[in-house]
Amino acid sequence: LLPLHLIPTSSSSTAIKMCVHILIVAIIHLCSIPSSSAFLPPSLKPPASSKIFSAASEVMPSNVQTLVDQAKSLFDSSFGADVDKNLPNYCVSAPGRVNLIGEHTDYTGGYVLPLAIGFNTVGYGCGSVVKKDSSESIKCRIVSTNNPVAEFHVSPSLEASTGSNKWVNYVQGVVLQYLPDLKEDETFIFDLAIVGDVPLGSGLSSSASLEVATAVFLERILDSHGVAYCSAKDAPLSEKQRKMERAVRCKLAENIFCGVPCGIMDQFVSSAGCEGKLLLLDCRSLDYREVSMGGENASSSDAPVLVITNSNVKHDLGDGEYPVRVRQCKEATDILTKMNPSIQSLRDATMKDVEAAAKSAGLEGVLLQRARHVVSENERTVKTADALEKGDWETVGKLMNASHTSMRDDYEVSCEEIDVLVDLAQTFGDGVFGSRLTGGGFGGCTVTLVKKDSAQQLIEYLKTQYEAKTGTKCVCFETAAASGAKAIDL
Repeated sequence: LLPLHLIPTSSSSTAIKMCVHILIVAIIHLCSIPSSSAFLPPSLKPPASSKIFSAASEVMPSNVQTLVDQAKSLFDSSFGADVDKNLPNYCVSAPGRVNLIGEHTDYTGGYVLPLAIGFNTVGYGCGSVVKKDSSESIKCRIVSTNNPVAEFHVSPSLEASTGSNKWVNYVQGVVLQYLPDLKEDETFIFDLAIVGDVPLGSGLSSSASLEVATAVFLERILDSHGVAYCSAKDAPLSEKQRKMERAVRCKLAENIFCGVPCGIMDQFVSSAGCEGKLLLLDCRSLDYREVSMGGENASSSDAPVLVITNSNVKHDLGDGEYPVRVRQCKEATDILTKMNPSIQSLRDATMKDVEAAAKSAGLEGVLLQRARHVVSENERTVKTADALEKGDWETVGKLMNASHTSMRDDYEVSCEEIDVLVDLAQTFGDGVFGSRLTGGGFGGCTVTLVKKDSAQQLIEYLKTQYEAKTGTKCVCFETAAASGAKAIDL
């Protein structure tokens, strides 16, 4: 696979197409290698781009229906009579996510244990694949609830937006990832209205939700024109492989076009999330295992619930610290590799390797802290998945608490307000098993595993005590694992 540090940060058409082609083809090849966890073989004909909500199959959640209605209204008010009535309409949704455990491990090829949540980005619009021409009429228009209409022409030379219009980059970057699927004389044209209820800046992945919703929208357009992925010209992809490739493309959009060196967890769970299941995702192979809380006893009334608490705090420091952490992990890996060439990323290291490098290879200070967090977090994540399936809530809680301590002390991505919320939850008393920061850090949300009959009491306690200690109101809600991205049957 092409290392991320070799991928250019510009939007050069040749560079982007080469990177996308190499990476996607390599991953699809890896997935075809037989193993005990190999992906399902391709079906005999291309599947639909995603599962579709329809009256005949399942009931659309009420909040998604509300978002669909809002998106239609925004579309009509923003584009109105200018819409090409000959273009077909499409509607899509993609969820945000909560990570139970496995933080800052995805960009080093490690393990994560996220779940999709019932907060979504919904897109409603019309679009098509058309022949390029020299006129200004072939353009894409997008609008969101909080942002005015933005227009752009789809071209490999498209450049990232700056200032208040930076949100557009998450859409444009994804569009560029799907451009190689078209013929050289073809391009996209569409009008798209975007609404959502994923809280912005909360660490619940509103950006990945937007990217994945855009991807599903483009896939609907491609499907209507009989266009297959450029990496699947010879053999169609299974549904699992399509979800994986969608996530890869969305991640590349954020890495290349938005300049964010993120891992793949957020895009993956938004694309492949499963109702009632967490995903234990191997961020190296991109294979995953669906994990039920309690395994065979998943429907037991004794099963705890997850409470998400939004601190309503986002420190600007976090924007610059993310790439710093990525660089520090690479530097720590370089030291470990010199000691043991089989260690190509922190994913390959054990705690014994870290301790040995600290004694004899010069792994010290902040690099030691970063390596210690990532390596121990990978171990905690795998253990948590096993404990969840056994219904061993006490063990899950202890692992969550240890994860927060590691993120606070070794990875240094927590903050005072988050630590207050975690401490309040952990000392709440009987009913709470564990609590930790979830997401990138420097604010955002906490996730707490709590007995169902104690959840409401905990929520009231957190709201009252957090405001008393910080002067800021927090927002709490129970959540369960929701479905991943879908096309919505109009």
